[in-house]
Amino acid sequence: MSKFYYNEEQDSYDAIVVGTGISGGWAAKELCENGLKTLVLERGRMVKHREDYVTANKDPWDFKHAGNPTAEDLKKQEKQARTGYTVKEESRHWFVNDLEHPYNEVKRFDWMRGYHVGGRSIMWGRHSYRWSDLDFAANKNEGIAVDWPVRYKDIAPWYDKVESYIGVSGELLNLPQLPDGKFEPMMELNCVEQHVREQVAEHFDGRIITSGRVAHINSDKKFEGDGRVRCQFRNRCVRGCPFGAYFSSLSSTLPAAEATGNLTLRPDSIVHEIMYDPDTKKATGVKVIDRETKETFEFKAKVIFLCASAVASTSILMQSKSDRFPNGLGNDSGELGHNIMDHHFLVGARGKMDGFDDKYYKGRKPNGIYIPRFRNLGGASDMKDFTRGYGYQGGAGRGDYEELVAEATFGKAYKDAVLSPGGWNMNMLAFGEILPYHDNKMTLDYDKLDQWGLPTVTFDAEIRQNELNMRKDMQDQAVQMLEKAGARDIVPYDNTYAIGLGIHEMGTARMGNDPKTSVVNANNQVHGCENVYVTDGAFMTSASCVNPSLTYMAFTARAANHAAQELKKGNL
Repeated sequence: MSKFYYNEEQDSYDAIVVGTGISGGWAAKELCENGLKTLVLERGRMVKHREDYVTANKDPWDFKHAGNPTAEDLKKQEKQARTGYTVKEESRHWFVNDLEHPYNEVKRFDWMRGYHVGGRSIMWGRHSYRWSDLDFAANKNEGIAVDWPVRYKDIAPWYDKVESYIGVSGELLNLPQLPDGKFEPMMELNCVEQHVREQVAEHFDGRIITSGRVAHINSDKKFEGDGRVRCQFRNRCVRGCPFGAYFSSLSSTLPAAEATGNLTLRPDSIVHEIMYDPDTKKATGVKVIDRETKETFEFKAKVIFLCASAVASTSILMQSKSDRFPNGLGNDSGELGHNIMDHHFLVGARGKMDGFDDKYYKGRKPNGIYIPRFRNLGGASDMKDFTRGYGYQGGAGRGDYEELVAEATFGKAYKDAVLSPGGWNMNMLAFGEILPYHDNKMTLDYDKLDQWGLPTVTFDAEIRQNELNMRKDMQDQAVQMLEKAGARDIVPYDNTYAIGLGIHEMGTARMGNDPKTSVVNANNQVHGCENVYVTDGAFMTSASCVNPSLTYMAFTARAANHAAQELKKGNL
């Protein structure tokens, strides 16, 4: 039985896209809308918008064990469970079985994966922030790694395009380190968040608390996609949104690609190699293993987009060996697999807020606060013991049920306590930049093969002194801001973090001008094989301190339009 959806199987296409998540959806949309017959390959199962969100409308009492995993569940998802939420019954079906998809760790690395159509665009945190020239120029200015070959002005029009299409709720701030975008109305702060915002602004120069900029429709504006409407404030996002209120490729970009008639989608298709022609110096197509039958296929195309995630795309490049590229396609520099980055977090502070017990809020807002970077911006903000910066996410809520202990009074007093909201709490959770260290790397182990006979990935990466010094300041400043805001019982924390846990892995096929020091060029084309584009997190040359998905989307849209134009010119 054919695995093909939307269009029927053929051997050759104008374009092949590997992956169906944040980047793959955008590549598919832009290539198809430019008239290219496009094959999109996904290694995981088929998922259909709405009908396959099996937990989207379940209530707490519909889950066994209150939705918590059993010991047997944890055995299957030991590594995926490190996030703390992936193995809950509401979401564990979106994350892989670690026994079926093993990987290796020299040092702990938390690789969170979702193998299905839509990828992690179904489960992502949706925070969407633009980079600034502070980010794009940082490596050059500090003499770290290599320089980005682009600047903000090159990407700004593509940020505009992406934000206008996906819908990003946010507030205009006019901050040079966090450029404003094309925003939906901001999701309002609750009373405690607003109070803390005012106190922080009063006591700290240059610090602003705003609402998190999230990819949620927050108006009645009509957006393209499969019946997308405004956010319902259910905060069940990780289950899949039947309203299409938050952006996912499943509700938005893939339907747009399908509407052109140019899309062919094939799930259960594990791409493991790009075929290379030394005479034309171009890629000719990809080799595929069927996930279920383990049959092998080859598909040909004029242009190939790798959008499988930073680790998976680089694994494909590493396996694509030839006489021209004995160490992996595009790896003349030797940088393929190196410079792994993420965002380090799980550090900050929380405290209790008095004086608001007569106030509450309606709905379950799917975001909280955001505090933009305020370190190393110049002048008094510059720090001596670390470079780059960090921002905070977090928020305030009522839910302190510490009073409901075993000794609680039964009867009316007990029932009143259960039905009353707890006290207000405020949390500030920092996310910091990790520098691109060459020896933070991934390799392939051909002695440990997976069930499809492919090499498994080995990670060897950790944060260094710069990040450790930064974490001290991340915690200290959270405490100071909460103190000035009037919090009590403040609890600073610095919990266990390993690279990958931020689920923002990037940097393994970095962008740069020089083929001797980078893997892809300013247009995301592989050096030495320019009809192969890499537009997921692999191409990132540095990490900034903001969530990266919006930047992946902007670069992907830009690269896909570049590819379409180059094909029309006969250059690819």
